Amino acid sequence: MRQRSTAEKHRATVMLTAVKAFAERGYYGTSTSDVAQAAGISQSYLYRLFPNKETLFAALIDHCSARLREAVAVAAATMEGADPERTLRALATAYDAAGGERDALMVLMHAVCSAGEPMIGESVRGCYVDHVEYIREVSGASNEQIHRCFAHALLGNLAPAVGGGSFGTP
Repeated sequence: MRQRSTAEKHRATVMLTAVKAFAERGYYGTSTSDVAQAAGISQSYLYRLFPNKETLFAALIDHCSARLREAVAVAAATMEGADPERTLRALATAYDAAGGERDALMVLMHAVCSAGEPMIGESVRGCYVDHVEYIREVSGASNEQIHRCFAHALLGNLAPAVGGGSFGTP
């Protein structure tokens, strides 16, 4: 078994600590110094791992997106049958249960708000395109069904982001 390099280990540590920092203060409110300090590395070493803040945040979008997809993939793997509505409900339940991934959800919400930055916008678009295509593949749902599913999920993200309860389910 190959051991990870020091740089790979530090990248993993940066991702874990950056999720928390960016979830709390967003892209514009979090400095690379904040992230480096939380990760226990120097800011100059952080720049060796990620050439700039935008690159770091784009990598973080991919990281958070993958965490959420893993939660949904577990539900998709257990689905039997080909009823798209039933599959979408199961996937939505798994996504809702990923509420423990609140920081990952918050990073993705901040990412949408920072999508005017070219690399971040590209990562956000890629994240959602990948999720839509994945949901389409595992559910067999129509575009309309997928749109409703995503609308429900995004509304569900809004409640914890603003410190509220649930806005209800459709």
